[in-house]
Amino acid sequence: MKRIVHRNRPGGQTTIMPRKIIGVTLDSEQPGGYSKFPWYALRQNYMGAIAGAGGLPMALPHLPELADAMLDRIDALVITGGAFDVDPAMYGDTAMHEKVSLKQGRTAAELALLRGALARNMPVLGICGGQQLLAVALGGSLIQHIPDSVADALAHEQPNPRDQAGHKISVLAGSLLHQIVGATEMAVNSSHHQAVRAPGPHAIVNAMAPDGVIEGIEDARYKFCLGVQWHPEFLIDQGDGKIIAALVTACGS
Repeated sequence: MKRIVHRNRPGGQTTIMPRKIIGVTLDSEQPGGYSKFPWYALRQNYMGAIAGAGGLPMALPHLPELADAMLDRIDALVITGGAFDVDPAMYGDTAMHEKVSLKQGRTAAELALLRGALARNMPVLGICGGQQLLAVALGGSLIQHIPDSVADALAHEQPNPRDQAGHKISVLAGSLLHQIVGATEMAVNSSHHQAVRAPGPHAIVNAMAPDGVIEGIEDARYKFCLGVQWHPEFLIDQGDGKIIAALVTACGS
């Protein structure tokens, strides 16, 4: 059962409103560390940020055959990041950079969820690697390794802690992202060696780093289809919480 929140109606009456269920994809790890058997993992701040924005976060396992059943029970989808990459074959690259690492099972499960969510016009937010998978699902492509492809690139795998900003980004005026955050500049963290090369034929770039690396994408064919290269769940910039809140709000539109 969905958790409920209370909102006041005119005249002092109280209406019970269900929290929207936000499905959040998990990372996966091989045996070792936490368990001698394969295990799932996710930072707590993903769930905390969603709950703080009024949503009810729900973890989604890597079971692509159950993607439709999971989508039947959630109101929005968050594709999270992780220390792995999308298979270059998925966007037409015939060679794989030596720095690329794969989690084929996770990618298959997330892609099934993502394609199903888009087919339903369900609100979708892709975070970091989730943005990269979203771009591929929308027909776009990726840069396999930023240092080898972008001249004078910033340190997108920032040396300072991830709960601090790594660099600033510019936000495209008039974009969905701009409408959400209400600013044309944000300070963001940075934890990636890949980036979107092209967002897909119908998607647009809504944010860029000073070195030209794409930091955000969106597709107006859907009611809420947004990707960000940074991690808004850390709530570093004032706009970060607005992004999470906008996802929750979009569930009711």
